[in-house]
Order: sequence, then C-alpha cells, then structure tokens
Amino acid sequence: MKIVVASDHAGFPLKEKIKDYLHSLNHEVVDVGTNSLDSCDYSIFGIKAGEMIKNKQVDLGIIACGTGIGISIACNKVKDVRCALVNGVEFAKLTRMHNNANVMALPGRFMSEEDALKCVDAFLNTPYEGGRHDRRINIISEYEKEHSK
Repeated sequence: MKIVVASDHAGFPLKEKIKDYLHSLNHEVVDVGTNSLDSCDYSIFGIKAGEMIKNKQVDLGIIACGTGIGISIACNKVKDVRCALVNGVEFAKLTRMHNNANVMALPGRFMSEEDALKCVDAFLNTPYEGGRHDRRINIISEYEKEHSK
C-alpha cells in the first residue's frame, strides 16, 4: 500500500514513528513534511496530503498535529478527502467501516506512540462495510460536486 504522511512541528515526532512503522510493514511511504520540530503551519501539510489523495497518488493518508484538529480541517478542504480525527482504536476502525475515510488524523500531543500504532493497524486493516453507508457518503460527495469551484 502507498501511504502519505504529514505533520506540523507538534505532530512531527509521532509522524516519524509512524513512518518507521509503516516501512517495517513494507508499505511505500510518501512524506510531504514537515521535517523538523521548527514551528510551522499545519495547514500547508494537511493540504499537501489531501492533494495526494485527490490525485490518486496514494491509497491512504496519516497526518498529525498537536491536537489533530487543525490538520484534519485543512486536509478536509481538499475535494474527495474524507479525513477523520481519531483518538482511539475503535474510532480508527469505525471511520474505515462506516465512513470509508481515506485519511486519519492523530493528536501528536495527546496520544502515546503505542496507541497511535494500534490506530494505524486498525485504520489500515479495517475494510469499508459499504451498504447503508454508501448512501451517506454519496450525499457528501454529491454536495461536494455541486458546490466546488
């Protein structure tokens, strides 16, 4: 699987651990930054990750900032992105099963490395259920088509 990772400075340490973990699982990883602990804008990196999803350059994305909130908002501004802020394994599973999320955002300052890697496993290994969830996702997609410039 090809996975994009991104973070701001607050999510950088967690992103680096996740990147190493993904490599150990033999996934192809595309890191769109940031590449240090220097203060930076989460929005730049959330949008970069979202663009890779939109352009079908990767299969899934995993992003992080201090809370996961800002970077997820930025990423969700990109057409065809369904980014979910995840704070535990059950959320990671459900966002794939019910929402077919293609990006997972994690809170770099509020989640242990161990818990984050469990979320990564759940996100990558949980299939979308489809069925009744298709209708709900299609409503979002149709709105996006009608209202995007």
